[in-house]
Amino acid sequence: METKIKLACTLAHISEAELARRLDTTPQNFHKRLKVGKFTHEELEAIGKALGAEFRLEFIFPDGSKV
Repeated sequence: METKIKLACTLAHISEAELARRLDTTPQNFHKRLKVGKFTHEELEAIGKALGAEFRLEFIFPDGSKV
C-alpha cells in the first residue's frame, strides 16, 4: 500500500507532507502509518479524496466482471 500511495502522490503532484496535512495529521504520524501500511477502507477513501482521486478496491476478472 505504501508504494501505491506514494505513486498516487506523485501522480497528484502532492508531497506526502501535504497529503498528511490534508488528512489532518502530522507528516511524522502519516509516515509512520505509511510504513506499517495498514489502513481501513474508509482511510483509503479519505486519502483518495485528499488526492483528488477515487479509491477503488475490487477484483476484476478477464471477462470484465467486477466484485
